[in-house]
Amino acid sequence: MHKAGKGIWCTMLRMSKMGRARTRKTKQTAKTYGTVITYGTFDVLHIGHIRLLKRARALGSSLIVGLSTDAFNVLKHKEALQPYKERKAILESLRFVDKVIPEDSWEQKKLDVKKYGAAVLAMGSDWKGKFDDLKKYCRIVYLPRTKNISSTGVKKHAATKYIRNA
Repeated sequence: MHKAGKGIWCTMLRMSKMGRARTRKTKQTAKTYGTVITYGTFDVLHIGHIRLLKRARALGSSLIVGLSTDAFNVLKHKEALQPYKERKAILESLRFVDKVIPEDSWEQKKLDVKKYGAAVLAMGSDWKGKFDDLKKYCRIVYLPRTKNISSTGVKKHAATKYIRNA
């Protein structure tokens, strides 16, 4: 068996319109790394979060999510609607998330990369350039955001609907 990322050749069987079995070879070109780590608050989980987490997981063999604690969110001047414990349970229920750890400080990323042997730090493109100082410890990947969606936007939309319907 070949290692992922080394160009796996696999045979796919498909039936043609004439009913004959045909095979074709396709090369898997996505390069994968070991452990991938990402960070966020992940409040009001939405499709943008799901896409980011799936893309991050596809980069490696496992995905660790550093989830901002309630205390750290206060330091970041963010307010989560859901407490840490609930956000953690939601993330742990996703099949593409292998482990959830608490994020308590900005400096923690470097320590976590070393502690968990992360090969990749994956973050949303809105953080582009902010973590480049960690390039000496792992590969940094900034993943594209899903257009027109954010936790802030979801919260505002929900509040507007609630006020309108009250």
